[in-house]
Amino acid sequence: MDQRDIEVALLREPFVAGTGNLPFLVDRLWKLAGGLVCLCRQGTARVSIDIKEYVIKENTQVLLIPGSIFCINEVSDDFSLSYFCYTRELFQESYLHMESAFITFLKEHPCYVLPKRSMYAIDGLLHSMSAVYADKKNRYRVQMAKNHLQSLLLDIYDKYQRFYSKQETDGSDRQDELFKSFMMLLHEHSTSEREVSFYAEKLCISTNYLTGICRHIVGKSAKQIIDDFAMLQIKVLLQSTELSIVDIADRLNFPDQSYMGRYFKRHEGLTPKEYRTGRGV
Repeated sequence: MDQRDIEVALLREPFVAGTGNLPFLVDRLWKLAGGLVCLCRQGTARVSIDIKEYVIKENTQVLLIPGSIFCINEVSDDFSLSYFCYTRELFQESYLHMESAFITFLKEHPCYVLPKRSMYAIDGLLHSMSAVYADKKNRYRVQMAKNHLQSLLLDIYDKYQRFYSKQETDGSDRQDELFKSFMMLLHEHSTSEREVSFYAEKLCISTNYLTGICRHIVGKSAKQIIDDFAMLQIKVLLQSTELSIVDIADRLNFPDQSYMGRYFKRHEGLTPKEYRTGRGV
């Protein structure tokens, strides 16, 4: 099953589950309309999630919430993982009654290696989900998928509450809190808003203060972070759709195709057309 197969399947039903090495994601961006839970079975991979890079190995759990952008940059020959993809609606129904700070936490901590004693829950859930997905005639399979996803989220929620201090989850000071709020706003508005002033106004702080916070926490200016996200959005549409460059510029709220072309070349060194041709799209 490749990316388009998964996306088509998710148009027909709320979830897809299986095991494989997801070769269609190697060196190709995928913006998830829904969410994704993975458990690395063997081998290693270097992956990008939004604008950060991670190394995953055996027993690494990956949990991506809707809207995340995922890419496998490099894999070992023996790489394999189990996966459970689900729609945004299934995710929203499953995390009801959990505090909003938990969703922020999931966004900031998508990957972690499980000790063997702690992996039985997700291991069992993913095996069960593959079996439930394969049983097409089971009239309760969607409810079972929702129950499994909620069980997984509750298990992670329990560890979030038990093993992380309030300082780690909420931020050690106001700057941490503001940075987390900035990142959540960016995930929500990056397809249309690329000015620091927009986010600073939402946070009720000055643009200089927001830039200072970003430089202090991640070593980049607020504008650099915004541009990184904007470039990801353009690349996803160039790689994963057949939209014209004019349509992409319109969808991402650029004034026109030429403006987006100059913006893209300034950051990537290629025009959007050259980038798309080079990716074989």
